[in-house]
Amino acid sequence: MKILYDHQIFSSQKYGGISRYFFELINSYDKNQDLQWDISLKYSENAYLQNSKLSLNIEKGESTEDLFLGIDFKGKAKIHRTLTKIGLAKHPMILNKHFSIEKISQGSFDLLHPTYYDPYFLKHLNSKPFVLTIYDMNHELYSGIYFKKNNSTVKSKRFLAERAEKIIAISGNTKKDIINLYGIDDKKIDVVYLGSSLVYQDEDLPNTKLNKNFILFVGDRHTYKNFKFFLKSISPLIKDGNDLMLICAGSKPFDNSEIKLLQKLKLEKTVSHKPIINDSSLSQLYRKALCFVFPTLYEGFGIPVLEAFSCGCPAVISNTSSLPEVGGDAALYFDPQDADSILQAVKQVVYNKTLADEMRKKGLKQLKKFSWQKCASETKKVYKGILDK
Repeated sequence: MKILYDHQIFSSQKYGGISRYFFELINSYDKNQDLQWDISLKYSENAYLQNSKLSLNIEKGESTEDLFLGIDFKGKAKIHRTLTKIGLAKHPMILNKHFSIEKISQGSFDLLHPTYYDPYFLKHLNSKPFVLTIYDMNHELYSGIYFKKNNSTVKSKRFLAERAEKIIAISGNTKKDIINLYGIDDKKIDVVYLGSSLVYQDEDLPNTKLNKNFILFVGDRHTYKNFKFFLKSISPLIKDGNDLMLICAGSKPFDNSEIKLLQKLKLEKTVSHKPIINDSSLSQLYRKALCFVFPTLYEGFGIPVLEAFSCGCPAVISNTSSLPEVGGDAALYFDPQDADSILQAVKQVVYNKTLADEMRKKGLKQLKKFSWQKCASETKKVYKGILDK
């Protein structure tokens, strides 16, 4: 059984949950003798691939070849000059797509597992099957609210979902949303949970100073992540003088609208942003936080919840979408659209050490239900089920 993964997510993500998911699958299969794999990829800045021990013939950074290498046609020089002028003649995404089409057309694989929703590969498959992973349905559920209407992702995702041999949904809630929004037969969709790559690290990193009492927010803060509403909700708890801070880890530094909100709420001294340098720095933040808060309105899975569990950090999270599946009875839940619900839930964990300690124990127990090894094993069963037909 040979699986081909395409270039898409490794061309576009240096870090991120989706490229981490595919990297962990590939890494799990690397020494599996009855499953071979390949990636249709030539150039990538993806950190997981660059730092891995996998045998990959992938170059880092910008390509030295041009898009039309080995292809002659009338007007080639003019088109190439235009693409060079706008910086696309050697763009890795375009060259990887070109390389991917060649690899898929050769057909030296049994099953294709595309890493995102561009349907470019369909006319090159030559009747080979493909399986599609759907990570969430937020573009569809929040179309016209947080995402543009008629978003290209919405169209291409549905187009591929209807043509895939099988769909992998990363949670039961995501499967339910796919059925409700697409009308696809539930027998076509298999639920395969994700895992967490973060491990507990006991040592503190040098030259890092952390306030003794802080609440932790991790990841993107845009739109449906509900950050600004969350910030307003807990502002009475982290007012200057309470010796309690909020640390926002990862994503970009605060933008102008966030800075203005912090100033309006008088939280400039008690809310800070920290970049995530590596897994060790993230692990330390989870380990030292009083609690991790996830006020998102919607998640396809919610890896940060497992990350918190793995580092012994109490998780206080939204009672929406897939999060109750991931958190189980180990998390404390709130209504993400109710300010008082958020505030009271966070207060409970911050001021009740007995509750926090109990949640840490339950978190470690809940974590055992999820792993990349289990994810890889169940994904392999999906592959096998398709190829055994």
